[in-house]
Amino acid sequence: MRKAEHLRFAILAAQREGNRLLIQALKPHGITPSQAEVLRLLQQHGTLSLNGLGQLLVCESGTNPSRLVERVVAAGLVERRTDAEDRRYLQLSLTPEGERLATAVAGIEEFLYASMDAACEGLDTDAMLAFLHSFIDPLPSGEALNKRLGLDQGAHGTVGDRPSG
Repeated sequence: MRKAEHLRFAILAAQREGNRLLIQALKPHGITPSQAEVLRLLQQHGTLSLNGLGQLLVCESGTNPSRLVERVVAAGLVERRTDAEDRRYLQLSLTPEGERLATAVAGIEEFLYASMDAACEGLDTDAMLAFLHSFIDPLPSGEALNKRLGLDQGAHGTVGDRPSG
């Protein structure tokens, strides 16, 4: 098997297993990983416009996550308000129940990250991140990730310059 093919399938397998673990952990809370990402982004950023949220999402392509937002609004986790200055824009924020659930999601994520930290011990994670960023940075998911990391479009600093999280 060609190394690039092996790498592609290893990344896919890791993504699927990580998602499987996350789905299992979120199941008792009745939310999906995409919904959890919305909750955590709103917890981290406070109020966001629909477009602003869309620009930060890695779980969905595009910048208009209307259906995803509809589901968390219907569940009573997110409040949607018309912008006071420009009624064409929606402002999204967590409800008290959404805040409680976002905090539970943060604990689930921390457990997942601790497992990943243990698996990475002794490995050159900077080299892994540099490879992944060289592949994804020009693509929509890479652009969304870089916005979340606080990197400008096309910023190619060293991985050590990237905020850790």
